[in-house]
Amino acid sequence: MTTMESLIGLVNRIQRACTVLGDHGGADGALPTLWEALPSVAVVGGQSSGKSSVLESIVGRDFLPRGSGIVTRRPLVLQLHKTEDGEPEYAEFLHMQKRRFSDFALVRKEIQDETDRMTGRSKMISPVPIHLSIYSPNVVNLTLIDLPGLTKVAIEGQPDSIVEDIENMVRSYVEKPNCIILAISPANQDIATSDAIKLAREVDPTGERTFGVLTKLDLMDKGTNALDVLEGRSYKLQHPWVGIVNRSQADINKNVDMIVARRREREYFANSPEYSHLSSKMGSEYLAKLLSRHLESVIRARIPSITSLINKSIDELESEMDYLGRPIALDAGAQLYTILELCRAFDKIFKEHLEGGRPGGDRIYGVFDNQLPAALKKLPFDRHLSLQNVRKVISEADGYQPHLIAPEQGYRRLIESSLNYFRGPAEASVDAVHYVLKELVRKSIGETQELKRFPTLQAELAAASYEALERFREDGKKTTLRLVDMESSYLTVEFFRRLPQDVEKGGNPAAPNNVDRYSEGHFRRIGSNVSSYIGMVSETLKNTIPKAVVYCQVREAKRSLLNHFYMLVGRKEAKQLALLLDEDPALMERRQQCAKRLELYKSARDEIDSVAWAK
Repeated sequence: MTTMESLIGLVNRIQRACTVLGDHGGADGALPTLWEALPSVAVVGGQSSGKSSVLESIVGRDFLPRGSGIVTRRPLVLQLHKTEDGEPEYAEFLHMQKRRFSDFALVRKEIQDETDRMTGRSKMISPVPIHLSIYSPNVVNLTLIDLPGLTKVAIEGQPDSIVEDIENMVRSYVEKPNCIILAISPANQDIATSDAIKLAREVDPTGERTFGVLTKLDLMDKGTNALDVLEGRSYKLQHPWVGIVNRSQADINKNVDMIVARRREREYFANSPEYSHLSSKMGSEYLAKLLSRHLESVIRARIPSITSLINKSIDELESEMDYLGRPIALDAGAQLYTILELCRAFDKIFKEHLEGGRPGGDRIYGVFDNQLPAALKKLPFDRHLSLQNVRKVISEADGYQPHLIAPEQGYRRLIESSLNYFRGPAEASVDAVHYVLKELVRKSIGETQELKRFPTLQAELAAASYEALERFREDGKKTTLRLVDMESSYLTVEFFRRLPQDVEKGGNPAAPNNVDRYSEGHFRRIGSNVSSYIGMVSETLKNTIPKAVVYCQVREAKRSLLNHFYMLVGRKEAKQLALLLDEDPALMERRQQCAKRLELYKSARDEIDSVAWAK
């Protein structure tokens, strides 16, 4: 038969293996985590709600830092291991595995010192947990996570964001479905304002995972009691509320023994007129047993899914180890072949981005369909072809002699100066596509799984690709600007021959500075004619600039991005090729981490297989 001790002991052994082998949760996605699949108890409460006292009552030892403000500034993952009666009590930290602490005052000091090592002596918080194991005959097998107290106001020396930072940290633990929430609320405050209950209600609206703990019952105003809360009338949970009477500050100052404090707590409930009928279900000892029984049922329910996770993760890790463990070729020929294979794998992914097999290439179309037309529309032709500027250009082009039929020289000057504006959007289109191609190179290198082993080759490949793209960009700029220059070098005269010829009469050639030489309507018609011609050219360039960009940049990137790199690699000697295949130290670390994690999962599988499960 499976007993409670074997179930909880099983999870504790797996959690201990997790701790030793580096699986502390965190959900960073770098490696599969078994830790988060295992049930644990997160202790949540507002500042000064009595969290620390509840934890110390469960452990039966003074070991937590105390003081004003935010005392708990890092999560404390507390693993309790029940030992045989008469065996010595001691504590071990993950960061000091070879040292056993039998003096719990030194445990408190080490928690404070380790917090300061991470945060400095500031009042900041850190999400990096401290892992502490306590071995004692006076505890039940549990994993408890003490989290920073929820607060509403930042104190001096803390950023305004600390209120939100603490809530986000606490939420990251309690929102996980395998987390049992121990919500601590003081009885001398309205339960409706409890920070712990408010957060628990958000992440566990049914109350299925929440245990409510009411502290400081002995500090309530005379004539009042907390029966409405304890009996579930004020706020109902799936599990019964538990009342706690912690040691007073005076008791703490006098170092009153925890065993004595537990006896006083039992006497308080037994002799209380309000709570005596509930005394068998009150107190820290009852709370610890209640959590143990619940943890047993949760573990029993979770074992099938944990087993499934373990088997799935073993398969995934073994598959990755097969890839990470492939040896690097030693001879130059094999190394060159490996490099070329990696280059081809990268080039294939890059082309897939451009051709729509992967996302990203569509951004090039966005340059042509959105960015270029928008840039053309923003060109300042309204200002350039304003009545005032047309009058100025036409008048200056005439010199001392007014034109007889049409101001051709003025027309040409207006058109040529207008066409000059198209150089900006032409160059901008080339640059925009260049940056898209560079980004696709970066993404493609990152998505070429095999390349991740070789940072030197990645860097060389990126540099060669960027250099090639730069050449394509220069060619693209020359070609697109040549398109603009071609429009300037030969004007479509047929366009103007179709325009109605209207000889202006009645001007005043003697007017000073030629300002009033022609009528305002004449200048407006000139501006309108030039604007129509520029519009025609704009439509032409809107179609030809993308063609030039694709021809010079995108097409060449698909055809010859790595041609120059292949030539350079072919000339390298064996030592130089070996340098390109210098494996990433981080990936070597990844291989070691995977091996450790694989060891963890296999160890966990063996642990589960060793338990005789009750039917």
